[in-house]
Amino acid sequence: MTLLCEPYLLDPGPDGVHVLWHTEQAGRCQVALVGAGVPGLTERQAHAAATGPADAGPGWRRFRAETRPLSRTREDAGSSVPGRTYAGVTRRPVYRHLALIGGLPAGRSPYRVVSVDDDGRASVTAAHSLAPAVPPGRPVRLLLTSDHQLMPMVPANLTKVGETAGTALDGVLMAGDMVNVPDRASDWFDSARRPAFFTSFAGRADGRWPGAPILPNTPLYPAIGNHEVMGRWSQTASLEEQFNDPQPGAWDVTTYEELFPVPRSDAGGPRWWSRTIGDVHLIALFATTIWRTPKLTGRGRFQEAAGDVDRPERWGHGQFIFEPVARGSAQYRWLAAELASPAARAARYRVVMFHHPSHGLGHHSAPPFTDPVPTIGPDGITYHYPQADDHILRDVEPLLDSAGVHLVLNGHSHVWNRFRNAAGVHWLETSNVGNSYGAYDVTSGRSRELPDGYVQQGDPGGLAPIVPTVAPLAGPDGAVLPYVASNDITAFTLLDTADGMVRSYRFDTVDPDAEVVLFDEFPLAGP
Repeated sequence: MTLLCEPYLLDPGPDGVHVLWHTEQAGRCQVALVGAGVPGLTERQAHAAATGPADAGPGWRRFRAETRPLSRTREDAGSSVPGRTYAGVTRRPVYRHLALIGGLPAGRSPYRVVSVDDDGRASVTAAHSLAPAVPPGRPVRLLLTSDHQLMPMVPANLTKVGETAGTALDGVLMAGDMVNVPDRASDWFDSARRPAFFTSFAGRADGRWPGAPILPNTPLYPAIGNHEVMGRWSQTASLEEQFNDPQPGAWDVTTYEELFPVPRSDAGGPRWWSRTIGDVHLIALFATTIWRTPKLTGRGRFQEAAGDVDRPERWGHGQFIFEPVARGSAQYRWLAAELASPAARAARYRVVMFHHPSHGLGHHSAPPFTDPVPTIGPDGITYHYPQADDHILRDVEPLLDSAGVHLVLNGHSHVWNRFRNAAGVHWLETSNVGNSYGAYDVTSGRSRELPDGYVQQGDPGGLAPIVPTVAPLAGPDGAVLPYVASNDITAFTLLDTADGMVRSYRFDTVDPDAEVVLFDEFPLAGP
């Protein structure tokens, strides 16, 4: 049985970790083999180890996986799957196998996954490594990223991450938008048009840059972006049309929750949660909106289509918020309690991750993160977003300030930029992987495509962007730029708590022989 992806790691605990992989059959047998003897097993020996008496071999243990089908994975005419075509929306069977590994010693242990199909044929992965959670208070090294979306520079980005930091980090913090259409299975596993999410993170992309086998060796900590949310289910509309057709209360994150069932919290399940990773306390929120076009005709961010006034089933309801995070909401109350928890207060560093960038130079920092205010008149339905009602700036940011949060990680605008507010909280977006819409400030001279009354340039939250401290890029006039917004230059960021530094690197894909450049660094606990 061929695996759809290399195994990936989620939610390590004090003596174990979750290992997940996927196939198109349930198969006869799905196991993870863990221990020092695993790398020396041949494929035949690994098959025998998976199907024979439990723990019969020296130096390894066997962990059987729980198998369940993903309930919403499909393909359609817009999919690009090697050797297959789809005339319309078609169910694609995908099975998730989850093995909970326990009893791990400190440090790294080798492991392999063995998958035996319905006919008894076995697939055996290469040997990877896993580890229990880093104990509280110990230093960690984390990759900060977001918005991969099968973008063209992702394999180059991850190749350079692997060369710079190795593939066995303590965590990958992903601030949303992992794929384009979350129910399209090939976006995750085997797209032939662009590198699928797990393909690049396994080091198996085609071309000059293969990516790096990071997720088979490093646990992923994800947050939900707008591209993890599907709209209303349909048997006839394309997957892209369904993705773009949510309504308030009629949207779905099932595929995301089935792919990433952990980490989770009692209040929010896998939608919002917290974990302590060594000396970092990480909080992930579900803070994003549906993306609507800013064009002032048809259904979009600022209006409904002129002919749909009397057809509410066709309304888009503007750029509405999926999950409330405003003061008084369930997520806000949970966040307030979590920030005051002993685990958060005891951590050396507090990091909060969510998708929407209320502080940012990118296009998606405006209009404000607030509920659309509709106006219904004889000429149509329009929507307004009051700046003073931005839920993140008005409600969430003061909570983070008072709790002494050190870093907020965002995504969504496909740029690199960072800020520091008056309370000392750093805000960072590091999601420049090949589909940048640009930066909008005085150095670029560009303005956002928004109606009058919205912030056209700069940070809508009023902060000044910080120019990279080591090697900033320069514009055509020689002025240094406080951002990276390029479809040739890719950027990634590492948080290393051994010295408390956040370091950002860039790589120019136009010059394959170029060196990775450290262009910004700052201490997490300082200015």
